[in-house]
Amino acid sequence: MKRTIMDAGPLVARLCPKDEHHKWAVKTFDMLPLGVLTCEAVLAEVCHMVAKDRVPAGDVLKLIERGGLTLVPLAAELRPIRALLDRYANTPMDFADACVVRLAELYPDITVCTTDGHFKFFRKHGREPIPLIAPFAT
Repeated sequence: MKRTIMDAGPLVARLCPKDEHHKWAVKTFDMLPLGVLTCEAVLAEVCHMVAKDRVPAGDVLKLIERGGLTLVPLAAELRPIRALLDRYANTPMDFADACVVRLAELYPDITVCTTDGHFKFFRKHGREPIPLIAPFAT
């Protein structure tokens, strides 16, 4: 299996048993190869979202500490991330989504794991579909 970039949705689903995609996320996480990539924006979104189910934000960070996720800093990528936000200004792309798309641009031959159906429409480098692992892609 290709290397993977993790979006917020599968992390939330994995940590929140009440999430509609929880079973899918648990099964999917077991199949992913080591070295799954993510970024700070995704982690911030996940910490906020899991709090609604009373999951401690520290549980999210434990995934990094245990080596389950590799954190990729994107501070040097603000200009291309802004360009993505501008390009998709009329869509529901948020900052974390733009960061995930930018990671997909930076790492060729990689798959994005998401529960967000908008990723079907996002493109890397302006025109290339992003390979997805998603409940709607199976």
